[in-house]
Amino acid sequence: MEFKIGDYVTRNSYGNDIIFLIIDIKDDMAYLKGVNMRLIANSPLSDLVIDNSEREDEFFNKISSECLFESDRSNYFYLPAKVLQIDADESYLEKCLDFYKKNQIMAFGKVMKEEDMSKNIGKFLEEYKPDVLVITGHDAYKKGSTDDKDINSYKNSINFVRSIREARKYEKSHEKLIVIAGACQSNYEELIKAGANFASSPKRINIHALDPAIIASSLAFSDRNQSID
Repeated sequence: MEFKIGDYVTRNSYGNDIIFLIIDIKDDMAYLKGVNMRLIANSPLSDLVIDNSEREDEFFNKISSECLFESDRSNYFYLPAKVLQIDADESYLEKCLDFYKKNQIMAFGKVMKEEDMSKNIGKFLEEYKPDVLVITGHDAYKKGSTDDKDINSYKNSINFVRSIREARKYEKSHEKLIVIAGACQSNYEELIKAGANFASSPKRINIHALDPAIIASSLAFSDRNQSID
């Protein structure tokens, strides 16, 4: 079967569980990006099959419409919390910013590689002064790793940890600055210990591309004294 960049595919060896977009092809290897999961992978072309069951825009439009937040604030003026999202993936960030816009939340986004986030996060916090900070991108539990408690077993968890620590230098209070951090399969415990209020993923699972934005939006419309699951 002939494949080209832009095709939607699944992997036979993984039970065709996740739909990917082919973003590059080199020799007999395809480089893949999850349509609805924050996941980067590669695969031999021989393991792929075309899948047209769900297009990227269809997925995001469906989730966006299902997760709009309604807030009963008719009796007094209410301004939702301000969100700053620092994301290593530009296309996912654009979708998240669109989601914030649909929910009428003031949100700002910055695209940056995971390893560069900690060096720049302080100046972004000073510039935007957000109530909610989202730190996300791509992560993974490295193939062949045997200790899921070891931060070195993860692709980018250490970069997220460093970024959270820098954010907490700016604002130590977990109430004045809410931090949401992590991506697919991140080391949840280390992110929480570093100072995140919410993190992915406790069960080392893949997360949907909009998950951080959905959590941030839920928080943006919640009273400070309200418990959030």
